[in-house]
Amino acid sequence: MDQAEIMDVAYDAVWTLLKVTTPLMLIALGVGLIIALFQALTQIQEMTLTFVPKILVIFVALLVLLPWMMTEMIEFMGRMVDHFIGLPN
Repeated sequence: MDQAEIMDVAYDAVWTLLKVTTPLMLIALGVGLIIALFQALTQIQEMTLTFVPKILVIFVALLVLLPWMMTEMIEFMGRMVDHFIGLPN
């Protein structure tokens, strides 16, 4: 493997990572902003109020997005296997 092939594999890995994790991170960010706004409006500064709803929403989002995430990861693994099989000895 030369540097170009290594960079292609690294680029594909990072792109797949970003594509798979971005929806969950955006959902967590949105829920966090809503909770922070609620806490600022009501002046309730309870730490569990920030974690419990976020964990529940992330869990539900993970259940909904898991089939898509698995498909993306399976496609990535297929590309990696095809790439490594095609390498000269």
